[in-house]
Amino acid sequence: MKQASANRRMLKKLAIVAVGMFGFGFALVPFYNAVCEATGVNKGGEQELAKNTQVDTSRMIRVELDANLNGNMPWKFAPLKEVVNVHPGQLMEVQYQAVNDSDVPITGQAIPSYGPALAVKYFKKIECFCFSKQLLKPHESKLMPVLFVIDPSLPKDVKTITLSYTFFNLNPATQAASNGATNG
Repeated sequence: MKQASANRRMLKKLAIVAVGMFGFGFALVPFYNAVCEATGVNKGGEQELAKNTQVDTSRMIRVELDANLNGNMPWKFAPLKEVVNVHPGQLMEVQYQAVNDSDVPITGQAIPSYGPALAVKYFKKIECFCFSKQLLKPHESKLMPVLFVIDPSLPKDVKTITLSYTFFNLNPATQAASNGATNG
């Protein structure tokens, strides 16, 4: 009897932790948007920098492109090219592709991250799918561009930058309800 009671308490604790983790993951997107608005990051206002930047042809930066999906988001998401080489100051466009593999529309938001961390100060996005929510209809495929320039003041010892995007599902309840209807 005591064992069953202890098991129920443990299951309740695990359920609370799981709900808390889901809530935290879901809250990251609005938190990210608020931080970007407060700091001016990802506003797309770097066009002036691109116009006024001299290209440093004396060096080349390797940009590695990465794509991830958070949780059980039913999309495929990948860059069309995994690596591009760019001179600091050179305007570069890369493409990512997303495919909604589900039978319901899914709205997602991409959150970028950079390696090394100091690259965020030098990697200037002019156009990016991460600036807004992305809606994909059932089985829809979409090409999504990123137009960027690397500031020539990037420290000379940085030879590689990794740009990684993670897509978060902004309407997981709709997807779960749809999955329950088709699986139930």
